[in-house]
Amino acid sequence: MEILPAIDLKNGKAVRLYQGDFDQETIVNEFPVEQARLFAQAGLSYLHVVDLDGALEKKAVNAKLIAQVKEVSQMKVEVGGGIRTMEQIEAYLAAGIDRVILGSMAAKEPLFAKEAIAKFGAERVIIGIDAKNGQVAIEGWKEVIALDFIELAKQLASYGAKTFIYTDVAKDGTLSGPNIEHYQQLIAALPDCDIIASGGIHTKEDLLELAELGATGAIVGKAYYSGALSLDVLAKVNEGVTC
Repeated sequence: MEILPAIDLKNGKAVRLYQGDFDQETIVNEFPVEQARLFAQAGLSYLHVVDLDGALEKKAVNAKLIAQVKEVSQMKVEVGGGIRTMEQIEAYLAAGIDRVILGSMAAKEPLFAKEAIAKFGAERVIIGIDAKNGQVAIEGWKEVIALDFIELAKQLASYGAKTFIYTDVAKDGTLSGPNIEHYQQLIAALPDCDIIASGGIHTKEDLLELAELGATGAIVGKAYYSGALSLDVLAKVNEGVTC
């Protein structure tokens, strides 16, 4: 299972939010490029980056910083937050970003996601689904729509999506463990898709349980920044070492 360390960008700094609340922000590193370098030196190969400013402003606010993170770290990078147009997707990919994440746009305009996947490929355009109580949350998690996360995932899979990142917003930043039941449901509903877990991960055991379920990746943010999971442990799990 691939371990993807997370860097969430706000005002040029790496931050963590509690349950997606922009008013509960903690700066974890004032220098995101240096943070990415640490992840690369530890042997991790894929970085998960969220442009929180972009999620709020609905545009790629931190695109230049993200390109710098990619250049310096030499890691593979996936980016989400504020991606609303084909031009933004194309610009990120042209800058060397490995894949872009469609979240709010995929939920509000599934046909946009279908077109983007057809144009750029399912390996480069992936889907982020965030939910509160099983209902899809959009626009930086500030709005919840009457749409079940499984139904949205199945629809987008029928449009060609192959990789999904799922986050239970109630778990994000809480270190209370991932929503195992939701991942079981999602993996069962989409047996031919890759499922990346995000939110609530706290221990090595959480990671191993997700791997046992069949998750192909796990995003780790607060568990690392709080010291609950070390870079050494993350690297070992990433390599398939279970003890």
